[in-house]
Amino acid sequence: MPWVLLGSALLVLPAAGVWWWGGGLHGGRTLDAFDDTTADDGNHHVAHLLQGEQLVPPPPLPPEAFTTAEVEVVRPMLSSADRRWDRMDEAFVQRVLMAFKIMKERHGYDMALLEGYRSPERQNLLAAQGAHVTNAGAWQSYHQHGLAADCAFLREGKLVISEKDPWAMRGYQLYGQVAEELGLTWGGRWRMMDFGHVEWRRNRK
Repeated sequence: MPWVLLGSALLVLPAAGVWWWGGGLHGGRTLDAFDDTTADDGNHHVAHLLQGEQLVPPPPLPPEAFTTAEVEVVRPMLSSADRRWDRMDEAFVQRVLMAFKIMKERHGYDMALLEGYRSPERQNLLAAQGAHVTNAGAWQSYHQHGLAADCAFLREGKLVISEKDPWAMRGYQLYGQVAEELGLTWGGRWRMMDFGHVEWRRNRK
């Protein structure tokens, strides 16, 4: 009989130890290098995106806003660009709209979409104008996948695109910081800098 009791105790003790260490009176423990809690990285804007907050695109600007002399010099063929938000990837759109929201609330800049989705044919037309416009041919740009956007600023109802304007240049720098906070790639860091360009390098299907 004592041997039976001793054997039972030896079987029960390991299980009781696991209960004690893993959750019972010890207060809980997770496996090393594993944490299923949500990390708080201090960026509540990203948290809102992940929670599904749906932002709404701003009203479209009148067509004549994209045909001024300043705009034509800086961005040729912009008047025929596609600015339909629904032609772009939905999750990417939410990141761009969140960037717009932060730029307004944190820095006081109103922003506008210059171009979103771009067809392969238009990409080739732009590339044919030279490297000062783009050095990417058809299907070499995230625009063709709805994962890129070119944006600029609104000041007193007018588009301000040129980085030669100090106010706009400061805006682009802030926009780059905000975009990168949201996981986007900013064209201002490229060798051929494109300050108003952001793209999302997610896996393409």
